[in-house]
Amino acid sequence: MLLPEYVLDGWTTTLPERFEAKDIIALYADHATHEQFHAEFKSDMDLERLPSGKFDTNYLVCRLSAVAMNLLRLIGQNTLNEPDAPVRHPAQRRRIKTVLHEMMFKAARMIRHAGRWVLGLGANDSGFAVFDRHYGQLATA
Repeated sequence: MLLPEYVLDGWTTTLPERFEAKDIIALYADHATHEQFHAEFKSDMDLERLPSGKFDTNYLVCRLSAVAMNLLRLIGQNTLNEPDAPVRHPAQRRRIKTVLHEMMFKAARMIRHAGRWVLGLGANDSGFAVFDRHYGQLATA
């Protein structure tokens, strides 16, 4: 009497009837990856709280953040397997926060030399060579 004899699991979906149960389960199988990207979008892009009370402004912020995230993911994927890439451990992909810290946030100073402004980076910056090579590939494409 303490434990039920039958356990019933029910699923509801709004998908059309042409989908079978195994197809729906297969669609749901990658749900955790979607959740991970959503969490990364919110936390790494600093979008836990949207900046405005206006829907149009927040919509624009989300659209621009999606473009920025896709560019950062592109940089992370294309610079991941380079021989001189700054890698902490072998991985299939880099989180957006890691791409920002290793490839974007660089200590530099603006130097005025011979009537021109030059961006001076550290001589031992391991991420610059990889980023410069990747930028050159994108510029020629």
